[in-house]
Amino acid sequence: MSLSRMVALFVGHGSPMNGIEKNRYTESWQKAGESLPRPRAILAISAHWFTEGTAVTAMENPRTIYDFYGFPKALYKPRYPAPGSVELAKQVAELLSPVSVQMDQEWGFDHGAWTVLINMYPKADIPVVQLSLDITKPPAWHFEMGQKLAPLRDQGVMIVASGNVVHNLRKLQWDWKDGDDVYPWAVNFNKYVRENLNVQMEAKDHPLVNFMKHEYGKLSVPTSEHYLPLLYVLGAHHPDEPVSILVDGMEGGGAISMLSVQFG
Repeated sequence: MSLSRMVALFVGHGSPMNGIEKNRYTESWQKAGESLPRPRAILAISAHWFTEGTAVTAMENPRTIYDFYGFPKALYKPRYPAPGSVELAKQVAELLSPVSVQMDQEWGFDHGAWTVLINMYPKADIPVVQLSLDITKPPAWHFEMGQKLAPLRDQGVMIVASGNVVHNLRKLQWDWKDGDDVYPWAVNFNKYVRENLNVQMEAKDHPLVNFMKHEYGKLSVPTSEHYLPLLYVLGAHHPDEPVSILVDGMEGGGAISMLSVQFG
């Protein structure tokens, strides 16, 4: 493994409240930010920016987006004023060629990105560019996009992908508390993901690309946007580097997995 290669992370971001609350998940993200080598820039890939086609934020001062409703007023107060990087946005577009990448001037940092980064790098002094998810493409395509982005890691760029490997809000138990029973199907699928994180295969054969073949794939991933970010870091994973779990856990009775993984 290259001694200068930046890690890549998949973070189970869970509730937007993690942007202001302190718990074992946010503490693990904070610890990662404090202990990992400092990146020169961050490429964020969030479940909450899904588009038809591919776009990347290409402005100097991206806005903080409050893409949620019904939460306490305190959650609408934080800003994450990290600078953007037009240079990195152009580099991302070049790496993804021949895929056409729109240089976006409107988006910014949605809560899938900023609620994680505000815990990791609260000073907001590292340039951040966010890449959208083309929701029209199959899982293998997203894995291959991650493969194309892998060279960024050898140039000091940290890839931070944010979603949840189990995300079924229809099954969310609002009155669930830590210690209560958890859906066995969710535990089973989360275990399946963990057991296959270090598998080295092409996209067409990879068990985590073909997650819908799992007996609980559809139940755990009823829509793909929260799962797809994982495939980018899987694609950017080099075969000679370790995989470690930053934190794991289930929320809402198992409807949401908080699994967070470090590659490298």
